[in-house]
Amino acid sequence: MEAVARHIAPPMMRIALVLPFFRSGLTRWDGFLSLSLGTQFLFEEQFKLHIFGGEYALPAPDQLALMTAIGEIVLPSLLIVGLATRFAALGLLVMTGVIQLVFPDGWSNFHLYWAALAVGIVAIGPGAISLDHWIGRSVARSGWQGAK
Repeated sequence: MEAVARHIAPPMMRIALVLPFFRSGLTRWDGFLSLSLGTQFLFEEQFKLHIFGGEYALPAPDQLALMTAIGEIVLPSLLIVGLATRFAALGLLVMTGVIQLVFPDGWSNFHLYWAALAVGIVAIGPGAISLDHWIGRSVARSGWQGAK
């Protein structure tokens, strides 16, 4: 049972973490490389940081909206195929932390689970069903050690 779980758990964790972020990312665009007006409005007017009991506007909301929209597509795409897996999971963990500051009541419903999945992926890696695994095997077989 453990051997099967070692192969199945990493891709299942990656899929579970990908779904909410990728779905959100799809709503941020009005066509190719065109950020939706709704996304711009949310970041400029609606989203606020909740820090130390205060409520603060987001810094550079237009740039943050663009970075978020790109991150919610690129990082899940990397994660689903298992390429730069730990980096992608770390990126989504950071995004979860920022989302927690914007929606502080979401910790017990969503953010804790997203954070746990991201930390788990960073800890155990991409698993055998990933591009990272196959690239690592190819490099090991070639005997390439990199520049010293």
